[in-house]
Amino acid sequence: MKSQPVDLLVIGGGVNGTGIARDAAGRGLSLLLAERGDLAGATSSAATKLIHGGLRYLEHYEFRLVREALGEREVLMKMAPHIIWPLRFVLPHHPGLRPAWMIRIGLFLYDHLAGRQTLPGSVGVDFTQGDPRGRPLKKEFKRGFEYSDCWVDDSRFVVLNAMDARRMGSQIFTRTAVTAARRASGLWHVTLTDQANGASREVIARGIVNAGGPWVRETLTGAFSQTPKNSVRLIKGSHIVTKKLFDGDHCYIFQNADNRIIFAIPYERDFTLIGTTDIQLDKLDGPPRISEEETVYLLEAASEYFAQPVTREQIVWSFAGVRPLYDDGDSDPSAITRDYVLDLEGKTGDAPLLSVYGGKLTTSRRLAEQVLEKLAPFYPQMGKPWSGSKPLPGGDLKAAGFEAFLADLKHKYPGLDPAWLTRLARRHGSAAHDILGDTQWASDLGESFGGGLYAREVEYLMRHEWAREADDVLWRRTKCGLWVTAAERERLAQWMAQHKPNLEA
Repeated sequence: MKSQPVDLLVIGGGVNGTGIARDAAGRGLSLLLAERGDLAGATSSAATKLIHGGLRYLEHYEFRLVREALGEREVLMKMAPHIIWPLRFVLPHHPGLRPAWMIRIGLFLYDHLAGRQTLPGSVGVDFTQGDPRGRPLKKEFKRGFEYSDCWVDDSRFVVLNAMDARRMGSQIFTRTAVTAARRASGLWHVTLTDQANGASREVIARGIVNAGGPWVRETLTGAFSQTPKNSVRLIKGSHIVTKKLFDGDHCYIFQNADNRIIFAIPYERDFTLIGTTDIQLDKLDGPPRISEEETVYLLEAASEYFAQPVTREQIVWSFAGVRPLYDDGDSDPSAITRDYVLDLEGKTGDAPLLSVYGGKLTTSRRLAEQVLEKLAPFYPQMGKPWSGSKPLPGGDLKAAGFEAFLADLKHKYPGLDPAWLTRLARRHGSAAHDILGDTQWASDLGESFGGGLYAREVEYLMRHEWAREADDVLWRRTKCGLWVTAAERERLAQWMAQHKPNLEA
């Protein structure tokens, strides 16, 4: 590896890093991606799991960002219909907060800033006529609005990008940190350190993209010994997952007195996801965790709208992530720009170093295109933009779409539980066939670890999706952790440790 330079080294295995790797690989660049933990192990698995334009960003005049994000919704749905699908958002009108005319104007802009092909537009909703969308709400909410955005399985979105990059020849290394980097003779000489055994090796790259997310500055000051000229604001966002609070496939968006909003979203069939918060952090001290104040905030904010108060006893899980937002100087964490900034550094003749500040799930594909556009002068042989026209792994479900694919899957495997097949198909799309193979009955799937998780899928996740530890499987490749017990998790961890050498051989 040391004697053969790669065109591009990408630092960071979140949605930006893997999206850039996929795009670059598809343009013919040789590429290596290094992620010091697991893919989507931080920010990219702790989102509210939406592909959305960001309705509230209109209040901060982020029209370019909203337009770009709105335009991406249907592009991404076509790329990965198994993990991205339409979702209707119900916004009850709170008379004491934003006036109805302001919301109507905002939704009109939201409907028309970018083209919609399949997503329906916004409508008014009357809750007084027995509308089922109004039943979970307090009687004081008599009307509201409904509009469209999309749901996404965030961590699987990241993994699928990485899988596609590997399919096109990229090398993807997880649990591998970039610990040193220096320019010499027009190339980058980079030290990679295995986080499991401490072994180091040197690779050579013609250019580097620093997509370190919350650690973008630390990467520059550490491995590169540079003083960054840009800053990030670290904004913690926390969520709670409760027992199912309402029926239906729609979600709710609630306005709060502090001018923020939270979402209440159907989650994994049996649950409701509520979030998010906006808490500024001065620094990262270990993995972020939800605070008591955030838990109370989310419970009280949701209880302002639901007829039945949401209680602490209903919480089954919580998670928190840190969004690395570009520091635009705004003192309000909720008002800091969600747009991204790309900083290209290097003198003429130098190997390029491009650092990514900010970004979000929805605009990650467009961000990758912008990154490659900035790097184009250094790679004259590079191909043209392509990433929006090809499906992600598992997304090749033909024109009939997911429901037709699922019906065919259930017909082919009549001996398997239809609800379980639905969950498998949502995770893997057409790749579900690779996991199921000649399976006829659940007993053919190998050992059961609880929560609908079987050895055959775990083996696939280890062999093809870089899963190495139990939490990689339970919380990022799947959400089976919502159902498994501590004993089942430990049994899974032991099974993975025993089978790891054979799978990596």
